[in-house]
Amino acid sequence: MQLFDPNAPGNLIPVLNLEESEVQRQMTVCNACRYCEGFCAVFPAMTRRLEFSQADIHYLANLCHNCGACLHACQYAAPHEFEINVPKAMAKVRLDTYAEYAWPQAMGKLYRRNGLTLALASGVGLASFLCLTLLLMGNLFTAIPGGNFYGIFPHNTLAMMFGAVFCFAVLALTIGVRHFWRNVSPADAPAQEKTAAALEATGNIARLKYLDGGHGEGCNNADDKFTLWRRRFHHFTFYGFLLCFAATGVATLYHFLLDWSAPYPVLSVPVMLGIAGGIGLLVGPAGLLWLNLLRNPEHGDQNQKPMDRGFIALLFLVSASGLALLAFRETSALGLMLAIHLGLVMAFFLTMPYSKFAHGIFRSAALLKYSIEKRQPNPINAGSD
Repeated sequence: MQLFDPNAPGNLIPVLNLEESEVQRQMTVCNACRYCEGFCAVFPAMTRRLEFSQADIHYLANLCHNCGACLHACQYAAPHEFEINVPKAMAKVRLDTYAEYAWPQAMGKLYRRNGLTLALASGVGLASFLCLTLLLMGNLFTAIPGGNFYGIFPHNTLAMMFGAVFCFAVLALTIGVRHFWRNVSPADAPAQEKTAAALEATGNIARLKYLDGGHGEGCNNADDKFTLWRRRFHHFTFYGFLLCFAATGVATLYHFLLDWSAPYPVLSVPVMLGIAGGIGLLVGPAGLLWLNLLRNPEHGDQNQKPMDRGFIALLFLVSASGLALLAFRETSALGLMLAIHLGLVMAFFLTMPYSKFAHGIFRSAALLKYSIEKRQPNPINAGSD
């Protein structure tokens, strides 16, 4: 919840909540130490500030990749009396920002409730509804020549249903991140600098640069050892999702521009893209779930684990059901596989704006801000001249 100072003119100055105040305290200590300045983007961004407003805290929290390198290097971590733990403090604020910038605002509470049970219940519920519908229609266990699933659900019906849900998810995420950007965005910059910053930020996002721990050896595991597996599994997940999205895009072009209707042969472009993406979305989420189960509890907010695991599990099941649909599309199991897959996909789209998916959107915005502001004169140095 957003709180405001009742004594401020017009009540426009936000009062920091406990999580934000803790980040402010830790950043003040870190700003005096600066040992971790080379680890990731958070610490160079921190050094451009002497004080930390709520907007600064929201920005830095979403810039943090939760790699744990700073915690393992920190001389002021517990049992020191300062008890500095930047990954945990940032993680708690990040969840608050997702809820605060959610659209519609009332849906922000879903971030705290969108756990494993809710994600799976949504998928199972929608899949069961579609299975029951096909059972009543007599199509649940009917083989269709060529595996033409449009013989079960017409193309226009599917396009209308999923298009509407997907457009709402995109709209909700766009409005939320726009609100976030307006609050934390840097001063205006020349167009040339903005272009260079956008290219740099895109490269950092594509490479997941800041999951290398600042030294190229990766995140810290449950102990002090470094590992690149978290970065690799994120890559499998990220590019698997993009490949599946590309498969859908190519199939759409085939359908509307070339008048080529699905189902497509296994060796066609959309199916090959879908298979590659599906494999990525099996390996990536499975690996991330494994790391989540083993992760050092000091590396993040334990209250977020149900949300993390719900999102990971739903991604894995969407991919597994999609590959199963492809494998059994020319059998009598087509209707069952199709109902399960469509139910899981619909659940993923419905929960997307209020699940862990949002962290990629907000983190991308924070990385863009960092790339822009680093090209501007340092306000601290300018003030001392």
